[in-house]
Amino acid sequence: MAENKRTCTFDGCGKPSRAGGYCGGHYYQQWHGKPLTALRRHAKHGMTMRDRLDMHTNKTGDCWIWTAWKNSKGYGHINVGGKLRGAHRVAYELAHGPIPKGVEIDHKCHTRACVRPDHLRPATHKQNLENQVGARPGSKSGVRGVYWNAKSQKWVARVGHNGQIAHLGLYATIEEAEVVVIAKRNELFTHNDADRILEV
Repeated sequence: MAENKRTCTFDGCGKPSRAGGYCGGHYYQQWHGKPLTALRRHAKHGMTMRDRLDMHTNKTGDCWIWTAWKNSKGYGHINVGGKLRGAHRVAYELAHGPIPKGVEIDHKCHTRACVRPDHLRPATHKQNLENQVGARPGSKSGVRGVYWNAKSQKWVARVGHNGQIAHLGLYATIEEAEVVVIAKRNELFTHNDADRILEV
């Protein structure tokens, strides 16, 4: 029987054609009515960790986005020695060396799937929490640290720090309260990059 030398008709695939002009993976996509997409590549024996990271990273934008498995919070993970590790932590270590015990890796860019080393920095848990953008889900003000007080019919300004809440007063407008909370966070925090950009 002659060897099948035809390849999959999906652009750039290169795998042997199995049915309908496609390889097994692309034929499966077509049969199930899914859009035809590039098949996920698998790490090969002998690949370096850098090669494995690059294989699953989209570097077309400012952030380098992890395209393989991500957890429910959006953080990429990679198998290292039979254990899942944060892809961003592995990327940081490859660029800067070992991460001390108890140190977290903070995404300066606020993109959890990003593995670009210069978008990452070591931080304590407190510092990592400081680096946030925007208000919590369901916020009436849409501004971090500003809450509506129905009794006074005014906006409350407050900042949490080291387990304590600093109450900064009541204000007639969201804008007034926002100026106060940003100034207080800049006094207390070190990793609140978004506030330092907004401060006037």
